Amino acid sequence: MNKHVRVRFAPSPTGPLHIGGLRTALYNFLFARKHQGTFVLRIEDTDRSRYVPGAEEYIINSLEWCGLIPDESPDRGGDFGPYRQSERKEHYAGFARELVENGHAYYAFDTPEELEKARKRLHNDKGIPFQYNAFTRPQMKNSLTMSEEETTALLASQAPFVVRLKVPENEKVELHDLIRGIVTVRTEEIDDKILMKSDGMPTYHMANVVDDHLMQITHVIRGEEWLPSTPLHVLIYQYLGWENTMPEFAHLPLLLKPEGKGKLSKRDGLKHGYPVFPLEWDDPQSGETLTGFKESGYLPDAFINFLALLGWNPGTEQEIFSLEELSQAFSIDRIGKGGAKFDINKAKWFNQQYLKIKSTQELAGYLNASLTSEGVEFPGDKAGQVADVMRDRITFPDDIWLKGQFFLKQPAEYNEKVVREKWTRENVQVLSDYAGALTKLETVSEEKAKGTLEAILELNKVAIGKVMQALRVALTGEGGGPDLMRIISILGPSECSNRLRTAIEILDDHVKD
Repeated sequence: MNKHVRVRFAPSPTGPLHIGGLRTALYNFLFARKHQGTFVLRIEDTDRSRYVPGAEEYIINSLEWCGLIPDESPDRGGDFGPYRQSERKEHYAGFARELVENGHAYYAFDTPEELEKARKRLHNDKGIPFQYNAFTRPQMKNSLTMSEEETTALLASQAPFVVRLKVPENEKVELHDLIRGIVTVRTEEIDDKILMKSDGMPTYHMANVVDDHLMQITHVIRGEEWLPSTPLHVLIYQYLGWENTMPEFAHLPLLLKPEGKGKLSKRDGLKHGYPVFPLEWDDPQSGETLTGFKESGYLPDAFINFLALLGWNPGTEQEIFSLEELSQAFSIDRIGKGGAKFDINKAKWFNQQYLKIKSTQELAGYLNASLTSEGVEFPGDKAGQVADVMRDRITFPDDIWLKGQFFLKQPAEYNEKVVREKWTRENVQVLSDYAGALTKLETVSEEKAKGTLEAILELNKVAIGKVMQALRVALTGEGGGPDLMRIISILGPSECSNRLRTAIEILDDHVKD
């Protein structure tokens, strides 16, 4: 690839950034990094009626949390700015006039009432939805059906108008999509889309093409929902004489519901209790708070790794990738055409894998943050020990505390199943003897804890397998967990002895012969 790659992520600030949109940003970012190119963030805010305050900041913050920092953007600047379409208004009108003057677009003066009458008339007569196209435009109020004098007079009177593209009849528009191959559409399937609205602002179609050209975008990587509009965009490139600099297109597959039917939506997340947005969003319109992956405890690098593999595969068995490794491995030709099913359990798995490889110091930091919020603390250096022993049993950073509270708290309850099956007189005798032995020790290593227990088991003629669950439930209240000898070494002999005696006293009524 000889030309300098320039790609853009161009969201509209109409609400929170869905992870489908974030995946689009990720693939653009990876493609740019793979080819030592430029990743541009452009805010497409020409539809002011749908603008939501705070949405642009949310988009920028989401990209930053994920490590997808643009090279050019509204807040970082660049040589091709401004990077908000609302600030580029003067760029579009001239090109719209050029299209009109060259016969590729026209002024349409139809009022909303006239358009509604046309919709009803055509639908009643033909039984098909109304489209403003080569078939219907001769019946409408536009510069193609009016004289030049009438058109000039209406423009001079500042009568409301829009500019529509004049789509030719009986032609084929062909484009090459890097994911889907050759796409061919007949012009009868394309209506005369509005390019400039009556308020003087461009529509997505006009602004998108003009900005991609002026910003020298080489590749347009976007969701497949824009594929039906792409032949229209190709026509605009051709009519403006930009065919030779037209970017290459790649339309990404949808993110699907977990069952594989339909596009993943906000409602799916609300219904099933999982996030579909990178960050928490306080909706200023509905007042509801939508949770994000960050607030749910997902690590950004794990989240990005998960997201990258929703629709793309590296062609190898490797699953764990750093952002740098993803940048090196990524290629558009390994993006699938079919939709990718969202699997929250796979997202959790990635989070588990990334937590497992964190340093003890990092895990202790997560635990200390939880302890601070709870208003408690571990004595000495035990936070690191606890975090390390819990690393293989956690999905989220908060789990170190939530699943490891027994390290700091005497059990308030004991697993009923274990008590019912294992709280025998024989086992209670072993636990009582073990408590007595522990009181004689100042410290206890894992080896010492096990050796002391084995000596007592031998004296009582009891197999170790019989007593281990009873010992665990007495110390932690639970039926399973990390290595028991490590737990004893962290708790210390005095604490373990006290817990054993307390459990024996509390569960006295449950002892079985």
